[in-house]
Amino acid sequence: MKIEKKPINFEDDRGLIRDIIVGEEFDAITFLTCNPGAIRGNHLHQESTQCLYVLTGRLVCAAQMGDNPIESQEISAGDLVTNLPKEKHAFKALEKSMLLCITKGPRKGKNYEADTFRLKKPLL
Repeated sequence: MKIEKKPINFEDDRGLIRDIIVGEEFDAITFLTCNPGAIRGNHLHQESTQCLYVLTGRLVCAAQMGDNPIESQEISAGDLVTNLPKEKHAFKALEKSMLLCITKGPRKGKNYEADTFRLKKPLL
């Protein structure tokens, strides 16, 4: 799991500009909302890379690659979390949150579940 606090590229009295991802091609951008206490994920993707960008709110994210220890960290607006293929991951909303899920690989559209493998033992 890679977590980045995305910097503001430009800001003036009109507002701000923030690049989330630069120089990458993706297959899907999905909008998600999470109510307080909601848990999403607790799965992995064999072939897909998934980036989660927090628009609003706060969440706890957890990830585990193979049998390594579980990593857990709080994230909030402006954070980008990248989960690589085969990385187990889950998110729990601490408050109402809005997210963008940016995906590269077969997990998209009608194939949403094609590359999604549920965990027998949840991370969160």
